[in-house]
Amino acid sequence: MEGKKREGFGSRIGFILVSAGCAIGIGNVWKFPYVAGQNGGAIFVLIYLLFLVIMGIPVLTMELAIGRGSGMTIVQGYKKLEKDGHKWHLHGWVCIAGCYLLMMYYTTVSGWMLAYFWKFLKGDFSGREVGDVPSVFSNMMANPVEMTIFMALVVIAGFLVLSFGVRKGLESVNKVMMVGLLALIAVLAVNSFTLSNAGEGISFYLKPNLESFKEVGAGNVITAAMSQAFFTLSIGMSSMEIFGSYMSGEYTLTGEAVRITALDTFVAFMSGLIIFPACFSYNIQPDQGPSLIFVTLPSVFVNMPGGRIWGTLFFLFMTFASFSTVITVCENLVGSMIDNYGIGRIKSVVINGVFLLLASMPSVLGYNVLSDVHFGKKDILDTEDFIVSNLILPIGSLIFLIFCVTKYGWGADNYLEEVNTGKGLKMKKGLIFYFRFILPILILVILIRGLIG
Repeated sequence: MEGKKREGFGSRIGFILVSAGCAIGIGNVWKFPYVAGQNGGAIFVLIYLLFLVIMGIPVLTMELAIGRGSGMTIVQGYKKLEKDGHKWHLHGWVCIAGCYLLMMYYTTVSGWMLAYFWKFLKGDFSGREVGDVPSVFSNMMANPVEMTIFMALVVIAGFLVLSFGVRKGLESVNKVMMVGLLALIAVLAVNSFTLSNAGEGISFYLKPNLESFKEVGAGNVITAAMSQAFFTLSIGMSSMEIFGSYMSGEYTLTGEAVRITALDTFVAFMSGLIIFPACFSYNIQPDQGPSLIFVTLPSVFVNMPGGRIWGTLFFLFMTFASFSTVITVCENLVGSMIDNYGIGRIKSVVINGVFLLLASMPSVLGYNVLSDVHFGKKDILDTEDFIVSNLILPIGSLIFLIFCVTKYGWGADNYLEEVNTGKGLKMKKGLIFYFRFILPILILVILIRGLIG
């Protein structure tokens, strides 16, 4: 790859929207609002924001710094920045494996979003009773052909976008999707505000609730906020590092990390303003996880005047949110293969696309043909998710942290020089003590909490 100019983003807004698109995903919608409502409302939100600042943003700057400092994807980036004889780049291969594993089940879930968008668009839910709604999801899960078709559409569309390159493909499509996503949020939130019991839903979500805070326990609320703040940014397996490698040195990484985090938080926060007024207005108990998206909210839309339209718009929003994550993480796979093996983009797109079509099948079949396959109490999809979320992300973040701020890796001086290059918010040198001795403990708490459930 020597002597060949590396393609980068065409604009600053393109970088921010693409990076935010990687962070914004289904967890913003099916987890954050419910966890906030159940853990003290505004109390949880404030603790969550605190941990975003003291945990999420610092580790995000470290991923971006490795990318921009090396100008390469994670394995080659480590090799360029590590000291002679060191083996930090071995962690790079774990990161790539993590991205593959994430896409092996995330493409299936993104396919569910696309399927429900299609079902609402063509009127499959029109005239249904609320009691009929759960069967739509269970029937889809039991149908391997339908699941495969929508998963394949997601994979093929994602790699088709990436075949056009960083600017014409990834950046251009993500700009459109992110603008569309933000517009849909505004429309859906305004509609929710007009519903009969909107105020009750908003109160449950955002009013400081000392009673639920005490009932859940301060320690549980704090660790829940820590985990949500940590996982929302998709840090720990280099999915953000690659975007640093496409950046210019015009702006500081701390300032850009704050902007990415703010956009991601805005989507998570607004999702609650869409969900809770609707659930409380139609007397349907809000839930979290897949049941919220595929049972609870469709039950609301079935009740709602114009529900076919609102359901279609909501699942278009969810399709944008999930598909933006798919194409940004898959860009890491495509870019890493280009850097590591010196092949062209189209060849990398084809190899990765074919591999993921095949590798995603166990997750698809895990709800029907392979439904008897379990690892402990977890099915195939949940097992893959556990490995990524509970092991690869927190351990990876800890490794990025040690690499960036200790003498054993790149080193604090080099990290600070890179992170503070350009105009904007600077990272203070005095924070290095915190990064070395306190932040690792916080990440270990998340790792242990995830392992013990």
